[in-house]
Amino acid sequence: MAKFDDLSNLLKKFVEDGLPGCGCAVAKDGKILYEGYFGYADLEEKKPITEDSVFRIFSMTKVVICTAALILFERGKFLLHEPIYEYLPEYKDTTVFVTDSDGKVHVEKAKNPMLIKHAFTMTVGLPYHFGDSPTAREMRRVKEELKAKYGKYDIVTEARAMGSVPVAFEPGTRWLYGYGHDILAALIQVISGKTVGEFLHDEIFGPLGMDSTGYRFHGDIKERMVSCYKKNENGTWEKVSGFLDEYHQPDAIYEAGGAGLYSTVRDYLKFSQMLANGGCYNGHRIIGRKTIDLMRTNQLNEQQLKDFNFNNPYLAGYGYGLGVRTLMNPAEGNSNSSVGEFGWTGALGTYVSIDPSEGFSVVYMHQTIPNMEVYHHLRVRAVAYGCLR
Repeated sequence: MAKFDDLSNLLKKFVEDGLPGCGCAVAKDGKILYEGYFGYADLEEKKPITEDSVFRIFSMTKVVICTAALILFERGKFLLHEPIYEYLPEYKDTTVFVTDSDGKVHVEKAKNPMLIKHAFTMTVGLPYHFGDSPTAREMRRVKEELKAKYGKYDIVTEARAMGSVPVAFEPGTRWLYGYGHDILAALIQVISGKTVGEFLHDEIFGPLGMDSTGYRFHGDIKERMVSCYKKNENGTWEKVSGFLDEYHQPDAIYEAGGAGLYSTVRDYLKFSQMLANGGCYNGHRIIGRKTIDLMRTNQLNEQQLKDFNFNNPYLAGYGYGLGVRTLMNPAEGNSNSSVGEFGWTGALGTYVSIDPSEGFSVVYMHQTIPNMEVYHHLRVRAVAYGCLR
């Protein structure tokens, strides 16, 4: 049986092998079992990683956004089978890029509407704008036009404009990582009447005491941010500007659903413990236990599962629920976690694993390009779950 000393030794080895720095915490039934910080938040300044270090969590924003949207679902504000166009009319006449037998691409009207459920499950057919598909190129054009027209704009303005973009496939038929959760962020703002950041603060961050989590710099957050490092071919680390840091500035207005939040290990552990323990943490109920069960139920069919985890050891054994990976087969996943364990990952190396059957959760964070998720996260998972008695 693993001991938490083994987890400390693992994290120390990460740093000894070259990782600039990392932090990790493990909790069960609302109590922290382990917390460890190793290496540097900034190599040049020799600033250590501590419990106060703030990390860009990138796509771990998605778990927060989907939880927030499901709070509105629980209040009867929308149903998963409803068309997105009932709330964002720009999605009324969705079109699809279709490739002919001769390889030429044309646009057709979609046979079926894009549903709210499709936005949760990444089956809307909208990737991110930085790819090279016809849909990604169109999304990039839309963003450029919005920037030229408005300069700064909010997520609702962008999501409405994306309704004109032909999608990559008939909505709901395939799985494609991308823009779905940004549509959810726009829905949160439209339905609640609050900005995304205000809704997250009022419904999640405030009640849970997540004082170091948000979109905008405030107080000493900027000074506590962990530096981002890119690994060069010769193995050295080069400090680079934090991707999307412009949206953390106090005068920014863009609040995305797929990325954009910062947090600390300890803050995100509170959020993960809430989801691991039936929607409650420290006396505050955020969401219902049965809604969490729905969130962590696989939503993908056989074809979509192939799109999701095809030949990817990191996602082996997992399906995809309402915005989270969810473990379906521990043997296929080579995982010692439980069926129904769920979570997600961030582009710079952040990771969360949540196991309601054990009231258990793990949060790990570092800030590197590439994020080296397979090597680091799966080892953290193996050791952390090995510590369960």
